[in-house]
Amino acid sequence: MTVSAPDQCLWCGEPFAQNGGVGRPRRYCRRSHRQRAYEARRLAAAHRLGPDDVLVARDTWRGLGDRRYRLQAAVEDVMADLAEDPGALRQAFDHLLEAAEDLLAFPLEPKALGEERP
Repeated sequence: MTVSAPDQCLWCGEPFAQNGGVGRPRRYCRRSHRQRAYEARRLAAAHRLGPDDVLVARDTWRGLGDRRYRLQAAVEDVMADLAEDPGALRQAFDHLLEAAEDLLAFPLEPKALGEERP
């Protein structure tokens, strides 16, 4: 069995390796992501969402906004710290990195996705 270069899961965006078996190439890294994508497409169709429309839960939207604000504030703090004292680079970087990691770790999963059209 041959393993090709990694593809990206259409649901989570994580890379995964294709198995060199017969049939269509996989589009999702796991079966649960294929199921979630199916459910999201059904919900999108019920709400008549276009290909660029996405539904997310209110708590998810607020959580993303909070984390984005935190990252923006961290960037501004780091820029101010570096303007005052260029030697404070490590502390400034750690502050920025913590805010960025918080945003990256935040689960952002759509409720529905409009179907993409080629």
